Amino acid sequence: MNITISFRNLEHTQALDELIKSKSQKFSKWFSTGADVKWICWVEGHNQISEVKVMDHNKEFFAKAESDDLYKSIDQVIHKIQNQIN
Repeated sequence: MNITISFRNLEHTQALDELIKSKSQKFSKWFSTGADVKWICWVEGHNQISEVKVMDHNKEFFAKAESDDLYKSIDQVIHKIQNQIN
């Protein structure tokens, strides 16, 4: 999988990079090794927002979540992608 991570209004840290890459490994169960996974995380007010777009074999999946905690919003996004597949 090709994973791209971008941050807006949020410090880009190695710890967040590693967390997102680790969580994205769940996608390997559902998508091919050539899938493109694009994450964007940002802050708006008190909301921590995460979104992901996964493109694999001419199929596109998208999920977005916001929470008071970035880690929680990342988990919610992964859950939403899983629900789209099932």
